Amino acid sequence: MFKRRQKQSIFEKIREVLWPRAGWKRAASYVRHRIARIDGTPHAIAAGFACGAAISFTPFLGLHFIIAAFIAWMVRGNIFTSALGTAIGNPWTFPFIWASSYNLGINILGWEATGDIMTRMGEIFSRFTVVDLVRSPVVVLGPFLEIVFLPMLIGGILIGGLLWFIFYWITFKVVSQYKINRLNKRQKTLKRR
Repeated sequence: MFKRRQKQSIFEKIREVLWPRAGWKRAASYVRHRIARIDGTPHAIAAGFACGAAISFTPFLGLHFIIAAFIAWMVRGNIFTSALGTAIGNPWTFPFIWASSYNLGINILGWEATGDIMTRMGEIFSRFTVVDLVRSPVVVLGPFLEIVFLPMLIGGILIGGLLWFIFYWITFKVVSQYKINRLNKRQKTLKRR
């Protein structure tokens, strides 16, 4: 019933994800309406979304959903919207997120910036083989954790913490206004009847 008449090819599906046919403005409007319609208080929805967005700035790739859900649960946020908030970290934004969190982290630690993050990671991992990683992961991952992961973690936590408040405020305002407008429309409809 809700299927397409003509199936999309894999290339059309990928293109639709990377560049929506209806445009980014329409896609953003759709996401705004979907988030605002979720059941729950504006605080719960906004706190959940902000947790997901903030966690996207940490270097814990693959764990963003779990960590965001746990933090959302701790602050009484909506766990579903925390998963939606992790979409802030995506292939379009990760290069900017990683560069900014890494640079902030090395500045806070007082380290000297020597090359970009991808070059540093390439230098670290070019010294070792997969066999070295299996035999002694601590020896292989130790330099990575110290030189790359630690600055990204420190910078990511600070940027994510700041952006938590920004995303919370924006989402809270949007959801509150949407719910107020929806309630007013319902009341007007009831008065007409």
